[in-house]
Amino acid sequence: MTEQTRLVEQALAAQAQARAPYSHYPVGAAVLTGSGRIFHGCNVESGAYGTSICAERVAIFAALAAGEKELSALAVITRDGGTPCGACRQVIYEQCGEISIYIASNDGGPVQAVTTADLLPKPFTFHDH
Repeated sequence: MTEQTRLVEQALAAQAQARAPYSHYPVGAAVLTGSGRIFHGCNVESGAYGTSICAERVAIFAALAAGEKELSALAVITRDGGTPCGACRQVIYEQCGEISIYIASNDGGPVQAVTTADLLPKPFTFHDH
């Protein structure tokens, strides 16, 4: 099984746990660490929208909280192949660096393979200021 297939399957499993009572847009994510472990994330919405969190950040933060230092690939699945939001793109850049990101949809269409730089070509960094 390829890295892409494995991560997309794990993201799909995470999507089933999403709590999206307002948007009705469940998202699942799975991040692969340098040690080979996979961490899952799903979006969790709150009535106070700013306190909601995206699946990508849940997965990344779970891996970091578990002591993982290197994150090597990420898969995200939505019903229509939606890509990570701007906040998630910045977190991916800062916490993962240049990695493969697999964007999948529930309709079974082709998985889009992109990189961090594809999603965020001009990232914000304190090094530039």
